[in-house]
Amino acid sequence: MSEQPLPQPRSSMREALEKEDKEKAAAAKEKAAVPKNGGNGGGGKNGGGNGGAGAQPGEETTREIQVVREAYRREPAAPAYVMPEEPPAMVELVGWYLYGFCSYFITHLLLPVLFPAIITQVAFPASDFTPDTKYIVKGATCSIHEMSMYQRLTKHSIAIDGSRLSPLGWSGLSWAIGILIAAPILTQAAHHLDRGQYQSLILIAATSFGSFFCLLTGFFKTVWVFLFYILFIGASIIVAEAVHTRNLGLMIRGLAAHDSGKHLVLRRRAAASQLTLYCTAIGGIGAALMAAFMYHMLRRTDQLTGLWVVSIFSGLIWFIGICHGLFTNRPSSSSPTTAFEPNFFTKLSYSMTLVRYPQAIGSLVAVFLSSFATMCIFTSGTLYAIGGVCIKPVLVLVLWILYFLFPLISLPLLHPIQIIIRADAVRMQLLGFIICLFVSGAGFYFKSHRWRAAHIIVIALVQSTANGVLYSFGRILLLDASPPGKEGAFAVWYAFVRCIGAMIGFAAASAGPGRAGGSFAAAFLGSFLGIIVLIFGNVSNIGALKAAGHLKGMEDEKRLGMEKGEGMSAVADSGEGRGRV
Repeated sequence: MSEQPLPQPRSSMREALEKEDKEKAAAAKEKAAVPKNGGNGGGGKNGGGNGGAGAQPGEETTREIQVVREAYRREPAAPAYVMPEEPPAMVELVGWYLYGFCSYFITHLLLPVLFPAIITQVAFPASDFTPDTKYIVKGATCSIHEMSMYQRLTKHSIAIDGSRLSPLGWSGLSWAIGILIAAPILTQAAHHLDRGQYQSLILIAATSFGSFFCLLTGFFKTVWVFLFYILFIGASIIVAEAVHTRNLGLMIRGLAAHDSGKHLVLRRRAAASQLTLYCTAIGGIGAALMAAFMYHMLRRTDQLTGLWVVSIFSGLIWFIGICHGLFTNRPSSSSPTTAFEPNFFTKLSYSMTLVRYPQAIGSLVAVFLSSFATMCIFTSGTLYAIGGVCIKPVLVLVLWILYFLFPLISLPLLHPIQIIIRADAVRMQLLGFIICLFVSGAGFYFKSHRWRAAHIIVIALVQSTANGVLYSFGRILLLDASPPGKEGAFAVWYAFVRCIGAMIGFAAASAGPGRAGGSFAAAFLGSFLGIIVLIFGNVSNIGALKAAGHLKGMEDEKRLGMEKGEGMSAVADSGEGRGRV
């Protein structure tokens, strides 16, 4: 569909129809006045001329309305016109970074670590547990007190219809149900994010709803209620992260609004990587603080109350993230699609817009595989360090803090290196997958050896960088494949698929806590498939930008120095140019 500036791009179609009725009524009155003027004036010529001049405004408005209608009739799912975005103000950037700080630990620590620990205290209190008199791992005798939590965490103590689940398994099941519940909500949220005017209210409502259930974890001492806690929190973080990601896409478009061609590609790359890398690094600070607080409260005699306090503080910190919604509101920048309020099926059809963009599908598969591999490595590595290597609890704390804080150093240093070597999002994701491949392969190969604490710490530092790179650039690549005005629909898919990958990675790692080799093998396979998808799946940064219409009006190959072939040639010559961005 050819681009043309249409009238009233921010008004609703209902307002346009009302305007049409008013203009028609005015035109009818003017036409009715023509004979009268012609009869009273000094001749029919002058009267006819005045009548023709009076009818022109009404006819012109009618033609404009018909243009709008034809645009919607030709492509009802796409916006007819998209207004340019403004660059983000300082207060908006502060709010966006603040939400990353307040929400990053939800999927990286709260759901996979804190809630299984609380369920363990509820389902199998320490007073009712008789630990093994002697626990030996690879020739080393472990402390009975230190292994008590691990044994209760992995013991199948929750009975469900004749079968038994461990606290880890119960957490994974609740997380999966939460994702299923979030699916129909997201189909509706996608439409409101791209066509509504109050997107910040969605972020505030989802964050408030999820943080509220963090406050209730200690009221009812039964494992069944945790099913609702986890599923509501899991659904809320998906919706909130979709709004957060959609705002990132609009900020990137605003920062590159005045650039074109090669400069637009470079500007988007520099702005997007800086925003996401810094946000991921800042989010690691919040996760490290919550990990340290969790370790401190576990040293108390009443561990259940201590973990409840950690959950309360987690909810309060997450709730502070609503400042992002208070500081900024980026309403829909595209014209509406229908004259009436769309129904459920119309919104469902709009949420499936992504399937028409192969580049976006390929990047979405990479997001799933990266989320699966990183969560599988984190969960299996933690369980192996506690139950397989029997390291002391203080070293587990050091391991977590280094894992979450090291990206604060590595990711900001990686940004200028990326600019110098002219690496796009695809190359950076390949780097992250290669690191995951190395870590998971080493874990599988040396699974029968006794790892020392120094080895685990080095692996944690390397893997933390891979996790940050994959988390950041997976989001960038998907937003590059998002057409202007459809960032909300694509952000919903990103948040949904990333959460699915994390949940499946957690379930795969916790299914056999004593068999770390299988978890590392699954992560190795996921990393390998991610590399295959990015290289042979015809996924490229320039291809995504072109398919989304960001480079419309340019000569595809000549202006970017590309050859006809995509694939690796598109990755190698992905629009980088010399000069300062």
